[in-house]
Amino acid sequence: MNRHAINKPRFSWINCQVISLLLGIFTIVFFLSCTEDDPNSAPIGKVQDVAWDGDPKTIPSAMNRINQAAHPEATKGGRFFIYSHQFPKSLNYYLEQFTTTARIFTSLYEPLTSYHPITLETMPHLARDWKISADKKKFTFYIDGNAKWSDGKPVTAEDVLFTYDTIMDKNNATAVFRIGLSRFKKPKIIDSLTIEFEVTDIHWNNFNEIASSLFILPKHYFEGKDFNKENFEFDVVSGPYKMLESKKNRYVKLERRGDWWARGYPFQKNRYNFDQIIYKVYSEESIALQAFKKGDIDMFPVYTASVWAEQTKGESFDNKYIAKQRIFNKKPIGFQGWAMNMRRDIFKDVRVRKAIAHLVDRNIMIEKLAYNQYAPTNSYFPDFYLLGTKNPNQPVDFDIEEARRLLKEAGWEPNSKGLLEKDGKEFKFTILDRDKRSEKYFTVFLEKARYVGIDARIDTTDLAAWSAKVDKYDFDMTWASWGSGIFKDPESQWFSKYADEEGQPNLAGYKNSAADEIIIKQKTEFDLNKRNAMLKQLDQIIYKEYPYVLLWHVDNTRLLYWRKFGMPENPLGKYGDESFASDYWFLDEKKSKQLQESIQSGKPMDSYSDSIKWNE
Repeated sequence: MNRHAINKPRFSWINCQVISLLLGIFTIVFFLSCTEDDPNSAPIGKVQDVAWDGDPKTIPSAMNRINQAAHPEATKGGRFFIYSHQFPKSLNYYLEQFTTTARIFTSLYEPLTSYHPITLETMPHLARDWKISADKKKFTFYIDGNAKWSDGKPVTAEDVLFTYDTIMDKNNATAVFRIGLSRFKKPKIIDSLTIEFEVTDIHWNNFNEIASSLFILPKHYFEGKDFNKENFEFDVVSGPYKMLESKKNRYVKLERRGDWWARGYPFQKNRYNFDQIIYKVYSEESIALQAFKKGDIDMFPVYTASVWAEQTKGESFDNKYIAKQRIFNKKPIGFQGWAMNMRRDIFKDVRVRKAIAHLVDRNIMIEKLAYNQYAPTNSYFPDFYLLGTKNPNQPVDFDIEEARRLLKEAGWEPNSKGLLEKDGKEFKFTILDRDKRSEKYFTVFLEKARYVGIDARIDTTDLAAWSAKVDKYDFDMTWASWGSGIFKDPESQWFSKYADEEGQPNLAGYKNSAADEIIIKQKTEFDLNKRNAMLKQLDQIIYKEYPYVLLWHVDNTRLLYWRKFGMPENPLGKYGDESFASDYWFLDEKKSKQLQESIQSGKPMDSYSDSIKWNE
């Protein structure tokens, strides 16, 4: 659902004592803030790396290999400032699946296994090894004896059991994670470093559900606490970073752990390079963009077409101080659209939902508002159809007369006020939104809706309020964007069983027996190609029910960043998004110096490629 900098303030050559002098020299004016509350101006001490004193013979063989996704000359140090568009209501990923929350939480806590970033093979993490029974019903994990919590206590099987119990406790707001875990019996502790999971139902994703999706919590820290209130303070962690500081609506600051238990593993070399990662919060993208242009943010992924087309201009771009790149790789592509709440009477009729889709002029929106940077989405799994594979779903074109016909067929007739009415109720609904940038798109739709007699209005709120309402399905229509995975599991989003359970991603309240049959059938299919063929069938069924007004997608990541970083050949790896940068980029002192000298002299930097594609 909605799932990672330099040593001195802003740039390493700037400090508060010489601002007035430097402003007279720079050709680009940086608006600097040296207040105590500004993380850019706060001093940073270099993280002291503690020598790893473990026995090399205990390192799992897979972790003794070189990580080819990492740059071989990466160095440690510096800060990395990242833009977060809203402050999450929680930094506990089990309670809040906001993208920034996921990135932070997974820097603090670790799973039992992980995926190789290129080959996708299963790699050891907290577990050094594992065993799967022949009938695929039992999974035994052997915890790495080197794994330690930040307070020095060992990671044990008790911690794994505690994490399972915490998620499965129905008093905790962890419903979305209980779906997969509900297939498991309560795990058995074999010894302090060995735990066994047994399933009641075979599912292709059972292993991954516990191996790579379960982020292990320290029992001795969380036990006895109200887990629903554990939102911002995580004093005991196992991951490569720790929480340093957070200020509500301002920033969240992480610091690299020089004593991280896996620091001596060759596979982890040249990874997790920044001493500090700071997520800076700006409620409005326009303000964030100005902060980026001033140097307050290091990297700025662009998700708004107008920003990419119209606001990436000026001396910093002309002189190539800022890189403006499209990154193409094999990142899975999700979908975005307007979810219509089928629990509400007004949207229960499929003819009404299809009529609403006919009132959305996607081509005009893409051309006039989005600078022709997107392709219309006609699938809930659009990455199945990126390489020329024919999509059997017929696009829903803008067609006011067809919308009128469908609404009339569904029993909606104009009343004396010109509004559509059925059974004495007028056709009125509210669009719940969380981002003012969306209003221009909704406005185009509202005009068409009014034209046919629909009274639709927008209610824009902040992320926390939006999330609270959406979790309880307290909305008529809302804009939702969903990521995707390489291995796609449709159960939580489309299975009827979860349509009425609060906190699930089935926002539309979708229920369909034919879809349920495919979802059940794909659970026991271990062949990825066969499973994807089933998902294409599922897609056709869902598509014809119009639970969403599907919008558009883009097959690359649009990225802006100051040119002071070293990075792998493809900046986002084979499957990564912008979160890849915080794990694999590093502050390159040579590039940083070149950037400094170029800005001071007003001379342009060397050219760079504005488009990078993954090469096998």
